Amino acid sequence: MNIQAFSPEILEQACHLLAAGDVVAIPTETVYGLAADATNDQAVAKIYAVKERPQFNPLIIHCHSAQQAKQYVDFDARAEQLAHEFWPGPITFVLNRRQDSDISFLASSGLDTLAVRIPAHPMAQALIKAYSKPLAAPSANLSQTISPTSAVDVRASLGSRVPLIIDGGNTRVGVESTIIDLTENVPVVLRPGGVSLERIQEVIGTVTLGGHGAIKAPGMMERHYAPSVKMRLNVLAPLPGEKYLGFGDMVCDLNLSSSGNLEEAAAHLFRMIRELDQSGTVAIAVAPIPNHGLGLAINDRLQRAAS
Repeated sequence: MNIQAFSPEILEQACHLLAAGDVVAIPTETVYGLAADATNDQAVAKIYAVKERPQFNPLIIHCHSAQQAKQYVDFDARAEQLAHEFWPGPITFVLNRRQDSDISFLASSGLDTLAVRIPAHPMAQALIKAYSKPLAAPSANLSQTISPTSAVDVRASLGSRVPLIIDGGNTRVGVESTIIDLTENVPVVLRPGGVSLERIQEVIGTVTLGGHGAIKAPGMMERHYAPSVKMRLNVLAPLPGEKYLGFGDMVCDLNLSSSGNLEEAAAHLFRMIRELDQSGTVAIAVAPIPNHGLGLAINDRLQRAAS
């Protein structure tokens, strides 16, 4: 049985799984999360694979404290005020990524912003503190199915795909966290959730309700980070001057996976696009990617980047 009651031994087991690049289902006050090491590209790719997530939406990064979060994102006065009022709790801040942040770019869908929050559940807090690194953790269910509010819900949705489900009982809030974008002059609530718009306005004043435009958070489905140069897809041979992003056994500048492994390709995708974009090239050519499994998500992301 992969559902286990919380104990020091289970906490140690969870840390071992996370360090090995695996996933662990954890309770939070909102819904159960499918957690992995947010600094490990391969571990983050496993989240998408386990959930069968068709698009690389940004994932929420869970930290144990505001002090830990500040290692990865730049706080402003509004973030400080909201953190003081609502953290730990069901509200996520979208903030600019620090230059020295080692959070996986796959976890942020290649963006220069990160969605961060501090969960209020004591078991989630204990695991993040014990592991000492932030955890990427979307809801622990198959993509486009109902979010889980109990350990049994997680097992019903994901079954043996998750080696460990930590049982924290039924979640208290039962809906996902509010997501607020604090990178704009006027903050924008991108997703309503566990903290109301009115309560936020009481703390920082004017806030708008959005969710349209550039994707910055889960649940937004428009264009993601795109390179500054032209990108061509499904290319069998690059043109002179193009950098070639390969897949499988081929000659290329960078290879998403020389063995043709889609999970490995997903883990490398955003970092390699950035490397080629910053190489001084005039254009990027991308080899064909199989359009099944995680290949669907990779091709979705590439099509948005090339649009």
